[in-house]
Amino acid sequence: MESLYDAHHPALVRYLARFCGDFHVAEDAAHEAFVRLAERPPGSDENLRAWLFTVATRIALDDRRSYRRHEDLLQGASERTGLGQAPDRPDEALARRDLRRRVRAALDSLGEKERTVLLMREEGFTHKEIAAAVGTTTGSVGTMIARALRKLAALLPAEESP
Repeated sequence: MESLYDAHHPALVRYLARFCGDFHVAEDAAHEAFVRLAERPPGSDENLRAWLFTVATRIALDDRRSYRRHEDLLQGASERTGLGQAPDRPDEALARRDLRRRVRAALDSLGEKERTVLLMREEGFTHKEIAAAVGTTTGSVGTMIARALRKLAALLPAEESP
């Protein structure tokens, strides 16, 4: 179990943090997914990685629905300077915060499946794994990704150079 955790935990947390916008919720959902894996492992024919990501996504969605106020309080935590890091210049911090807010808003405006396919693609999942996770066919995953990317491109226009 420890080797599974070491192999999948970092990517799972990274995906969940992007999915729900809150690192703390992502950590909790990832840990809960591993607990469920230990308590009730999937069938031997299931792709373990896809199973973990699917279960963790559902946990994060449930948590997000149940604890919206908690998420709002923790939202600023990802913007804090880490220990041992020099604080950003105010203009850099403002630009980074604005970009993070815009990207988060754009991701939140996508549907659940669109957000899931994009973020799973970013984590290196195959179309087959993504299809299993979102309950669609392998052939439609590429179309879903392209459609989601077009929506993001429309919501996040490229910044003009000075």
